[in-house]
Amino acid sequence: MISLRTGQRFRGTGRAAAILLGLTGIVGSTSFAVAQGLNFGPTGAGPGEHSTYDRSFVKEWQENPPKGYPTLSKANIAPTKAAIKRYKAIVRSGGFTAVPNVEMEPGISDPAVLALSDRLRASGDLNEETSYPDYFGGSLETAVKRFQASNGLAPTGIVDRRTLAALNVPAKVRLKQLKINLRRLSGLSRTVGKRYVLVNIPAAQIEVIERDRVVSRHSGVVGKKDRQTPQLRSTITHLNFNPAWRLPPTVIKEDLIPTGRRMQEQGKNVLLKYGIDAYDGRGRKLAPEKINWNSSQPYSLSYRQKPGKDNPLGFLKINFPNSQSVYMHDSPKESMFGRNFRAASSGCVRVQNIKELANWLLKGQTTWKDYHIEQLKESGQLKNVRLRRPVRLFFAYVTAWATKGGVVQFRRDIYLKDGVGEVAAAY
Repeated sequence: MISLRTGQRFRGTGRAAAILLGLTGIVGSTSFAVAQGLNFGPTGAGPGEHSTYDRSFVKEWQENPPKGYPTLSKANIAPTKAAIKRYKAIVRSGGFTAVPNVEMEPGISDPAVLALSDRLRASGDLNEETSYPDYFGGSLETAVKRFQASNGLAPTGIVDRRTLAALNVPAKVRLKQLKINLRRLSGLSRTVGKRYVLVNIPAAQIEVIERDRVVSRHSGVVGKKDRQTPQLRSTITHLNFNPAWRLPPTVIKEDLIPTGRRMQEQGKNVLLKYGIDAYDGRGRKLAPEKINWNSSQPYSLSYRQKPGKDNPLGFLKINFPNSQSVYMHDSPKESMFGRNFRAASSGCVRVQNIKELANWLLKGQTTWKDYHIEQLKESGQLKNVRLRRPVRLFFAYVTAWATKGGVVQFRRDIYLKDGVGEVAAAY
């Protein structure tokens, strides 16, 4: 196993370079990338040299996804049908070459490089031939970056364990995903309208769409496998600034009460530590020290956490009618947005740079100015705002689609809804 060095910056790190690299719907053939003003060129490693990168690039890429193309656009239907034809041909020809479980980086020579080249050539990510088939050169690095970006991974150009797992998803599995998602796309694209917000759950991203154009794209955090974010269609109607958090039943049962018991054994109180108030069935506030966490009493109470730095809703909650009691919100812990795998909530959706989304939602409110949001964040003032122009909202589950230029996109099947087993969720 080759050790991948970290801690040094590599050419292209930074938000501006990340945008140049492109992501959803932009990554395609070299000529198409050039036409879009993108740069997938090699980082300059020569024979015997190794490309290096630091973890800050991955964090920055995940936190600041480029806009790309709308996932639910009707313009994606024909490219997705064309992708299905392509993958049928790949399956008929024997599928993808298996890539050995060897991590690789530019500048190395290894027999596994030949398998990597064959695999990327089959999917159309690599178009160039090489005189040294076992050498990881610049053109292969470009192909790896292209593959990573179109599979929801940070385009480092280094074949790590996540990239290996994505490379080794069989072609027949990808074909089945494309067919399943074509049905999803066909249904959703007919209903979205001109102005809407999409949460693509497997991608853990939020798209703000106006007239089939991405106004902004946000990194998100969605539900864990055992606390899934539901698929739904609704309308955003209210924004709550600096809200109190009413703990949902799942959090009370699986998080608060077990933590309360552990802290009680240590002579501590979970309510005092996190600024949470407990109420009985009549709405009366109870003294924290009166609650016995080892009894059945905590199950009959309701709980509310005051606004503040420890409140998991952050400074903004976005509300929309739904039967699952979920919502979108800010987060005081922004480190999650920079991770590659972001299925970590209890079902609600956390939104990176939620201020930008809020400003767009409030467009048309005659008395509202952009700076009001920052003022509310700084002051901590509680304010509830009803949207004069409610906005359509979709929580969708889309793991495979294609966009302009024939670019095929795949995302993890995090909740195993595609019927292909865990192989498409293993990275």
